[in-house]
Amino acid sequence: MSSSSPTSLLDVDLRPGKPPMLRVEATGDAPRWAAEHRDALRAAVAEHGSLLVRGLGLRDVAETEAVFRRLASLMTEKEAFAPRRSYSDGVYSSSKWPPNQPMCMHHELSYVPEFPCLMLFACLMAPTDGGATPVADSPTVLRALPTELIKRFEKVGWLLIRNYNDDIGASVADAFGTDDRRAVEDYCRANAIKFEWQPDGALRTWQRRSAVVHHPLTGQQCWFNQIAFLNEWTMDPEVREYLVDIYGEDGLPFNTRFGNGDAIGADVVQLINEVYEANTARERWQAGDLMLVDNVRTAHGRERFEGPREVLVAMADAVHLADRSPTIEVTVS
Repeated sequence: MSSSSPTSLLDVDLRPGKPPMLRVEATGDAPRWAAEHRDALRAAVAEHGSLLVRGLGLRDVAETEAVFRRLASLMTEKEAFAPRRSYSDGVYSSSKWPPNQPMCMHHELSYVPEFPCLMLFACLMAPTDGGATPVADSPTVLRALPTELIKRFEKVGWLLIRNYNDDIGASVADAFGTDDRRAVEDYCRANAIKFEWQPDGALRTWQRRSAVVHHPLTGQQCWFNQIAFLNEWTMDPEVREYLVDIYGEDGLPFNTRFGNGDAIGADVVQLINEVYEANTARERWQAGDLMLVDNVRTAHGRERFEGPREVLVAMADAVHLADRSPTIEVTVS
């Protein structure tokens, strides 16, 4: 008697430089199709790190939400770095980010003690040019980075510094779901975030996190952070200069450092981004596409684009940092 694994039931197309792709024929009932193929889809993501499903024909928010919920247990986002539109509990727009500025490779909410293991994306409207959601394999990136750099980050971790304001990035209310000071302070204390209210009422925070974690299913070491993406040297030079003029060196909306507070040089940030680029797979969106991404094993980004672009996002399958063998202890001090 023969048996088949869930993955073997799917004809996944694997090509260099492209994310794994599954081509399907629209059935007119995408949520039902997703429910029937849930195990096979999840197995494919576990095997490959990501999966682009083309041909499903997703048409609107309600249908997309139903598909998302058939596939995973959705989370409510906390500590967003950029505002999103919330369509329902756990279903969001993509981050509001200038279309002419790329969102470099990152792992969603890698600075939060409870983060999603799975990301779900759906394209309802594809831009006329660009706008792909590229992916990169985290263990491969880890192996490609210099050993001494990895050892340093394993020893001291990385530090995220945020200055919340209502002009750039997520506001306090966007990030914490409230602007009540006591509620924000309680959240920070509970999640190992050092905080300080500025004289003008603005909030500044510091949070030290592990740069390398173990995958919850395989135990494999993964480069898991937003060190390069949220660093000042990843910004367009003109944008950085403008923000420094307005807010000062210490007032940038977000910046990253080594976990002991030492500055991360532009050369290090450039190196990390170059390693990501060398290991990136990309495919332009088509309307109706669905994409599943293992958020621990696989980094993702968003490329520059022109024209209207509507991509829905959901975060799912919560994982606790403390359970993933982080290389540093997460504390406030």
